[in-house]
Amino acid sequence: QVQLVESGGGLVQAGGSLRLSCAASGRRSRSYNMGWFRQAPGKEREFVAAMTWSDGLTRYADSVKGRFTISGDNAKNTVYLQMNSLKPEDTAVYYCAADSSIGSISTQIVEYDHWGQGTQVTVSS
Repeated sequence: QVQLVESGGGLVQAGGSLRLSCAASGRRSRSYNMGWFRQAPGKEREFVAAMTWSDGLTRYADSVKGRFTISGDNAKNTVYLQMNSLKPEDTAVYYCAADSSIGSISTQIVEYDHWGQGTQVTVSS
């Protein structure tokens, strides 16, 4: 079983930055692919970014490319999402997720079987 705990959300003005953290614990958690998703009010949950622990491969949604960066600290078993040049449309609850299938990076929600509780990010205009 993998436990994921997010932190770092908050209120920021447009153009600002935030860094989200996701602390992972549990057996084999370091071999899982890790992803960030978000869900805005009235909208479906969507893929934001993902990475592999094994070789550091990353993948991003088109809407965040060049602004967001996903990274991981092996020693701390923590995944980060650095968010720069934030826009009001980035406002959402951000969720950390783990894919235990140990395959290629997936952008599909159904592939992720462990989820954190979410952290709110609000970007004011």
